This record gives sequence, structure tokens and C-alpha cells, in this order.
Amino acid sequence: METVVLAVYQELTDFCVAHADERVVEKYARFFREGHDPYGVDRALVADKGKAILGRYRDELGLDGFLELGDMLMQSGKWEEAGFAVRFMKDWSKEFTPAVFPRLRKWFDTWVQDWATSDGLCGDVLPRFLDMPQVGLDGFASWRDSESKWTRRAVPVTMLALLKECKEQDDAAGVGALLDFIRPLMLDEERVVHQGLGWFLRETWKLRPDQVEAFLMEWKEESARLIFQYATEKMTAESRARFRRERKSRGR
Repeated sequence: METVVLAVYQELTDFCVAHADERVVEKYARFFREGHDPYGVDRALVADKGKAILGRYRDELGLDGFLELGDMLMQSGKWEEAGFAVRFMKDWSKEFTPAVFPRLRKWFDTWVQDWATSDGLCGDVLPRFLDMPQVGLDGFASWRDSESKWTRRAVPVTMLALLKECKEQDDAAGVGALLDFIRPLMLDEERVVHQGLGWFLRETWKLRPDQVEAFLMEWKEESARLIFQYATEKMTAESRARFRRERKSRGR
């Protein structure tokens, strides 16, 4: 199987080199403040190629083979290659076991380099583990302490998948538990984590505004202002004004 994985990886890299276009690089560069390293392949071409590879090699490689291929793609640092890895894992997610969870944790700790790759995994791949009793939300607890800002960001962004159930059940206790889970991240120093937290809080506010506003009030003098910028985005100007700092804190 290793020989086939290497051959598929080579096919994908050859494809990316052959279809590289500097105009595509320039088109998307402004969306990546933290930087990224693309070939510049049109997204539609990447999607079609990924679908073709899955169609040809799904039975031959299986989940284990695509995980090995994903490791190679993620290590390259190239945006399109990471995109292939995300696409493959999305396709295989229904067949995940808890043993896959630490494998994907390594991707975040070691190789994820931009928000698009991170959020693709958080939206389409990681929520599968929230449904597993052996993993669940508690399985992400140690992610909050990772040295990687992308691993830490993955916590609130993956938690967005839990809000649908909270909405359906009008679950105040459930929302409270989610807010408690992100507390260890509220003093994080990284901008991408601030954005992920603010995004989660904004969407949670739509369900339980009183709870989220009380939570935000607890942190308004300590947490990064960017969290509040995102979290209060849908509030009225009057409501947003309640979360202005009363004094400077921590130089933020």
C-alpha cells in the first residue's frame, strides 16, 4: 500500500505544479493575514481532482491509506495539498473510529498553517468525534493547552456544530456548559484564537443572548477586544457599547 500512496501523492503534486497560476495566488493572498503557501490552482480543478482520486483509490487504499496520504499532503505546507487532505477526510468521516482522533490532532499541532485548512477540518471532519462517546467534547479539553494556535482555535470553531442541538432543545444548561468549556481560552494571546472565540460567541448569542452577554461582561476588562468585535457584531450599537472597557487592561 505504501507504494500506491507514494504514487498518488506524486500524481497530486504533479497536478498542482502543472496547473499553478500566479494570478490565483494573487487573488486569494489578501484573505490570509497569517500567510499561506499555495501553488495557485483553481479551486474547481482541485475539487475535481480530489473527487477523481477518491473514485479511483477508495477501495484500494481504504481509510488507513488515505490517512497516510493525508499525512504526506499536510506535511508539504502547500495550501492545495492540505485541501486535498481535508477533502479526503471529509469523505471518510463516517467511517472514523476514536483511534483517528489523535492522528488528526497531530495535523493541527504540527502542520496546519492557515484558517482555511483549519476551518475546513473543524467544519467537515472534527464534528464526527463529538458524537463518539469515547471522545466527545471532553476529548478536546487538552487541545486548549496546545502550543499550536491552530489547535486551540479548533476548539471553539468545532463547537459550532453543537449549537444546532442546543437550539433544537432550547438548552440553557447546554449553552452554559459550552461557555464554561471555552473559559481557558479567553485570555489567549493569538489573533486567530480570538477570531474563533468571537465567531463561536456570536453564533451562541443568537440562541441565548442573555447568557452570552453575561459571559462577555465577565471578561470585558481582560479578554482581547477582537473577541468582542466578533461576538457583538450582530448586536445593536447600544448593546455593543455595554462591552467597552472601563479601564485599560493588559495593554490590549
